[in-house]
Amino acid sequence: MDAASLLLPVLLIAVFYFLLIRPQQKQRRQMAELQRSVGPGARVMTSGGMFATVVSADDDEVVLEVAPGVQSRFVRRAIVNVLNDDSQEPSAGIHDDTLGSSEPAAPQEDRTNGDDSR
Repeated sequence: MDAASLLLPVLLIAVFYFLLIRPQQKQRRQMAELQRSVGPGARVMTSGGMFATVVSADDDEVVLEVAPGVQSRFVRRAIVNVLNDDSQEPSAGIHDDTLGSSEPAAPQEDRTNGDDSR
């Protein structure tokens, strides 16, 4: 075997490492630092998409308040984002202006034409 035939596999391994493995390790370190830095009062988003406020935290678990008076225990790894005070929470897809109104919704039109045979 000559040096040229050994150079190609070594080069492929190096490219694979620098394009795939190294960025993933960096992202994992950043996520671990983010999860370690969370303390009481922080607004967070969990991996399930739930927004909550951190009530207390220890080494492996955090207690999150998901609604006033409703607290749940999560592992720290469930936290995927820490929200800034000035950031807007991402919306959940479809925007419906009637959801927040106090007015009753308009009655739906009866389209059965008196036929109850469904």
